[in-house]
Amino acid sequence: MSSKFPADEKRQRKDPALIVVLGPTASGKSALAMALALAFDGEIVSCDSVAVYRGLDIGAAKPSREQQSRAPHHLIDVAAPDEPYSAGEYSRAARAAIAEIAGRGRLPILSGGTGLYLRAALAGLFAGPQRSESLRTRLRQTAARRGPGYVHRLLARLDPVSAARIHAHDLAKGMRAIEVTLAARQPMSQAWQMGRDPLTGYRILRLGLQPPREQLYARINERARAMFERGLIEETKGLLERYERPPLGAPSALDSLGYRQAAGYLRGALTLEEAIAAASQGHRNYAKRQLTWFRREPGVVWLQGFGDSASVQTEALDLVAKHL
Repeated sequence: MSSKFPADEKRQRKDPALIVVLGPTASGKSALAMALALAFDGEIVSCDSVAVYRGLDIGAAKPSREQQSRAPHHLIDVAAPDEPYSAGEYSRAARAAIAEIAGRGRLPILSGGTGLYLRAALAGLFAGPQRSESLRTRLRQTAARRGPGYVHRLLARLDPVSAARIHAHDLAKGMRAIEVTLAARQPMSQAWQMGRDPLTGYRILRLGLQPPREQLYARINERARAMFERGLIEETKGLLERYERPPLGAPSALDSLGYRQAAGYLRGALTLEEAIAAASQGHRNYAKRQLTWFRREPGVVWLQGFGDSASVQTEALDLVAKHL
C-alpha cells in the first residue's frame, strides 16, 4: 500500500522557510537577525510592541538607520504613540509582510521579544468580544479610588492563570482580561485557546537565545544606563509635550519601560539614579517574564549565549542552512 506521507513531506519542503529569532530583552536578537539576513538574503520583521511606535527610538532600542539600510526591516514606526495598536493589528500586518517577503523569494526573519505579538503572528488569536466601555469606566473609577492593584486582585479571583501572566500594575491588560472573562463566561486563559487561526504554509525554524542569567542582567543594566545617557529623558519630554495622556487604564506607549521611569524623573518623582535603577529593575523583571513565556513556545532550538556572539551566530547559521 502506498503512503501519502512522502508526498506530504515533499509538498512541505516546497513551502517557504520562516525563521523566528526570540529571546529576552538585551539578548542580542537584533544582531543575530541581522547576521542571518545578510547571510541568507533575508528581511527582518520586527516583533516588538514598542518599536511599532514612531518617535520611541531610544527606549525601544530600535536598529539604527545604518543597520536598517543593510537589511530591510518591517513593522518599525508604523503607528503614532497616541494610537492604540493591538496584537490583532500586528498579526495581520506581520503575516502580510512575511507573505510579501517570501513571495519575492527572500527569507522572512521574524525577530523580537514581545511574546503576545509572536503568538498572534504564528498561532493566531482568540477572537475576543468587543470592548465594553461601561465596564472599563467602572473599573477605571474603582482603580482610581482603590489603586491599580484592585483590578489585578479581581482578575486573580476570576482567572488566576491570566493574573499570573499580567503585571499587577498593567491596568489595560487586566481590564481586558476581565472583560473577556465576563463576556465569554469562562476564564480568558481558557477562552483564548478556542477559535485560533494558526499561520500555515511555512516551514518555521524557531531559534531562542538563552544567555547566562547574570551576564544578561549585567547587559540589561548597562543598556538601561546607556539609554538615559543617549537622551531618553529628552526624547520622553518631547513625546509628552506632543501627545496627550490617555485616560487611566487605557494603553499608552509612554507607559513602556524606560519611558515610564523617564517620565517619573521629569515629574520630580524620581532622581536620575532612581529612574535608571527602576528602569534596570523593570527590564530585568521583564526578561524573567519573557523567558517564562518563550519556554511555552513549541519547537524552539535554544542557543546558549548572546546573539552577537560569534559562536552563537555560527551555530545559528548552520541551523538555518540545514533548514533551507
